[in-house]
Amino acid sequence: MKTAAEVLRSKAHAYVYSVDREDSLLDGLRVLAEKGVGALVVLSGGRLVGIVSERDYVRKVALAERSLLTTKISEIMTSDVISVGPRDSVQYCMELMTERRLRHLPVLAEGELIGLLSIGDLVKETIAEQADLIRQLEQYIRGEIP
Repeated sequence: MKTAAEVLRSKAHAYVYSVDREDSLLDGLRVLAEKGVGALVVLSGGRLVGIVSERDYVRKVALAERSLLTTKISEIMTSDVISVGPRDSVQYCMELMTERRLRHLPVLAEGELIGLLSIGDLVKETIAEQADLIRQLEQYIRGEIP
């Protein structure tokens, strides 16, 4: 089974979009829309301090009727960020995301952000691994693999 680092290396678009904790919510929403992503990491002084997603906006702003102009990212971001390391397996990452109901998972190496995994990244990898296993089993059944 592949690791988080291997999945990050295989991603076509591995750039991690970010905002500063002091940015306005409107600025963050613009980045989400322009880049077509569902979450942004929140940085302060180049360090990961949170994550903000479309869900955060809907639940903490739209439904609470807060202002897009005056609300700061830091007011709605998730600051208790759950992350994984580069050597953690895809299976572990999926289990963590399922248990914690997460859609995005930062990958940290020695405290430094090296990438962001989405549930889609992990599902894609799992499907590819299962397809490969099925192919190998079919070859074995046909006697093509001793």
